[in-house]
Amino acid sequence: MRTTDLQLSNGRGSGLVDVLDRVLDKGLVVAGDVKISLAEVELLTIRIRLIVCSIDKAQQIGLDWWKHDAHLSPNRLSSENEELRRQVRLLERKVASLSSRKGNRRRDGGHDANRQGD
Repeated sequence: MRTTDLQLSNGRGSGLVDVLDRVLDKGLVVAGDVKISLAEVELLTIRIRLIVCSIDKAQQIGLDWWKHDAHLSPNRLSSENEELRRQVRLLERKVASLSSRKGNRRRDGGHDANRQGD
């Protein structure tokens, strides 16, 4: 490989890095509408709005929806995990209670009140 080839590829790489840096710093908005019609009757409209920018820039312009989205919030997961843990503890207590009752019934005469005619 020649030195000029390396310089060209490095120039392209740094150009791409510069473009990416500028896009993330300033932001890039892509907007468009797609309309599908048949015999002048509009069947479908798709509105596309795409913003590419850094998180810092998004917060500067007021786009911080991920902070308030319940599905992305770490608090939601921790509260959901705590609720699941509570349910597991409750189920464990019920199983333990049923197991101890079953053991007591067998000690009291060997018959289970729920079983009918062996």
